[in-house]
Amino acid sequence: MGITRSCCLAALLVTGLLLSACTKMPEPSGNTAAMPTPTPEARREVAEDSIETMVQQMPLREKVGQLFMVRPDALDPEQTQQQVDDEYSSGVTAVSEPMRRMLEQYPVGGICQFGKNIEDPEQIVRFNRELQESSKIPLLIAVDEEGGTVARLANNPAFPLTQYESAAAVGATGDPENARQMGQTIGGYLKQYGFTMDFAPVADVYTNEANTVIGDRAFSHDAATAATMANAMAQGLREEQILPVFKHFPGHGDTAEDSHSGLAYTYRTREEMAQCEWLPFLTLSQSEENLCAVMVGHIAAPALDDSDTPASLSHKIVTQLLREELLAGQDVLVVTDSLAMGAITELYQPGEAAVQAVQAGCDVILMPDGLADAFDAVMAAVQDGTIPEERINESVSRILKFKQKYAGL
Repeated sequence: MGITRSCCLAALLVTGLLLSACTKMPEPSGNTAAMPTPTPEARREVAEDSIETMVQQMPLREKVGQLFMVRPDALDPEQTQQQVDDEYSSGVTAVSEPMRRMLEQYPVGGICQFGKNIEDPEQIVRFNRELQESSKIPLLIAVDEEGGTVARLANNPAFPLTQYESAAAVGATGDPENARQMGQTIGGYLKQYGFTMDFAPVADVYTNEANTVIGDRAFSHDAATAATMANAMAQGLREEQILPVFKHFPGHGDTAEDSHSGLAYTYRTREEMAQCEWLPFLTLSQSEENLCAVMVGHIAAPALDDSDTPASLSHKIVTQLLREELLAGQDVLVVTDSLAMGAITELYQPGEAAVQAVQAGCDVILMPDGLADAFDAVMAAVQDGTIPEERINESVSRILKFKQKYAGL
C-alpha cells in the first residue's frame, strides 16, 4: 500500500511540476556556471501549483475524506460508536485487514491516538507506520500531549519520557525558553514515534476559578504571559517538525461548564475577549515557515453570535471573526474540537454537526459521533449544492499544504 501511495503522489506532483515548467530550456553554452537557486517564493509557487493539480485530480470522496480526523477505533467495523468513544474500553493497537478496507471506503485525512491505543514505544511506532502505509495520502497523526495531566505518552509508564508538572508550572517560571524547551522535548519524541501533530499548546487564559476543565493546563491567568508561553511552546514543537494546535478559540479559560458533557458559555464582551482571551491566538506567526493550527471549542459566546451556536459550528466566529478579522492574511488550519463531546451530541446529529462545521469554515472535522453518518452527510451536501465543491477544495488545499510541511506529502 505504501508503494502505491508514493507512486500516485509522485505522479501527481511531477505533473504539477511539469505544468509549471513547460517553457523551453536554453541550449547549453560554454558557460558552465550553476543555474541560480530558486527563491523560497519560487519554491512556494511550485508547491502551490502541485497541490492545486492534486486537488483537481482527486475524486470528491477522497477530498471529503481529507476533512475528517478520527480515532483509529472508528475504522474498526466491529466496534460500536459507544466503544469508539469510551476511553476505558479496549482500543485498537494495530491495523487489521477490515480497518484497511474501511480506510479505503472512508479515506480520512487524519488519525488521533488516545491512551487506549498506545501500549509501548515499539507498538505505537509500528501502528503509526501501518496507518500511514494503509493510506493513499499521508495522514496527519495527532495526539493530546500537552505536558502535565494531559499527556498520552509521557504519563504512560511504558515510555521513558520527560514528565512536566503542568503548563501552569512552566508559565510560573516567567521564562519563555522553558516553554520552548518543553515544546522541543515533546515534539522530539512525538516525531520519533511517528506523530505529525500535537493538540497543544493550550492557549486559554485561566481566569475563572470555577472552571473545571482548563485549570493548570493553561500557562497562566495573565493573558500576556499565556500568549508568550504558548507561542514559545509552539516554536519548540515546530522545530521538531510537529504541527502545533492552539486551543480552544475563542477562549475556554473563563467558562464554568465542561464542554465534554454540555455546551460551555462565555459571557465576556467582545472588548474583554480582545484584551484577554484572544491574545495568545494573535501570536500566530504570519511566516510561511511557521504554519500553525487553531482548535475551535464548543463554546457559545453570545457577544459574538447571539444564536447560542457553539463556536465550532458558527460561521460568524470561525470565518468572519477568526479567519477574516483576527488572522486576516494568515493561512491557518482550523480544527473543530471533538464532535463526539456532549456539547455537540446533545444538540446535533453527527451528519448535521459535520455539515455545519464545514459551512462555518472549519477545515478538519474532528472525531464525529459516527464516521459513516458524518461522511455521507458531507458528501450529500456537496452533491446537492448545500456545500459548494469549491468550499471543500479550499480546505483540502490547505490540509495538503500542511501535510507537505509536516507529513511528508
